[in-house]
Amino acid sequence: MAAPFVLFGPAHLGVIALTFVTPLILSAITRLCDGSMIAKIVGWLFVALLVVDKILEIILWRRTGELTMESAVPMHLCDWAAIMVVITFVYPNQWTYELWCFWSLGGTLQALLTPDLPYGFPDSRFISFFALHGGVIAAVIYMTFGVGMRPIPTSIMRALAWSAVYLITAMTVNSMLDTNFGYLRAKPPHPSLLNYMAPWPFYIVQLGLLTIAFTLICYLPFFIIDRLGSR
Repeated sequence: MAAPFVLFGPAHLGVIALTFVTPLILSAITRLCDGSMIAKIVGWLFVALLVVDKILEIILWRRTGELTMESAVPMHLCDWAAIMVVITFVYPNQWTYELWCFWSLGGTLQALLTPDLPYGFPDSRFISFFALHGGVIAAVIYMTFGVGMRPIPTSIMRALAWSAVYLITAMTVNSMLDTNFGYLRAKPPHPSLLNYMAPWPFYIVQLGLLTIAFTLICYLPFFIIDRLGSR
């Protein structure tokens, strides 16, 4: 029988620490060595991590008899963020980076801190879950501090516009496949920020407002840096 997941238990805290410490170390190495080659190698390692993890996840769910349309189709916001990671490392560009940046810090971070996951370490489903979510966040930290990419003022409106596209797409797919992508039809069974929100469907409006708030909060450090630099 799989060990139960313990919120903020030793394994959970260890994963959170690795998610933030690892990319900072890699960023320092890249900066000190002034290595574009190092950046490419690290980028391809992140790509390999996310692609292989998704493939293994599907195989794993199939072997355990838990493979469903919801677990197979990449329609959660974290899946979209992971796709942006792959595109950005393969073809570096501002648009996919900024979407991934805002989605990972506004959405994937919530999944990292309050995961909808019943399995604890060392269950392979625990490892797969945090490889994806931790990988997405670690990658954006590395791309920002190691490579030097960052969102710009126009990134805010683009990120919000694409978030609206995700919302409409997820709601459409949910109605067609009877799924719960984006938790737009029901709250997750495990503790999360949604527990403190209004009942369905009213919390969807609150999610929209939180998306705007998180986007602005994520951009705030860059705004402050720009203001201090202009002085």
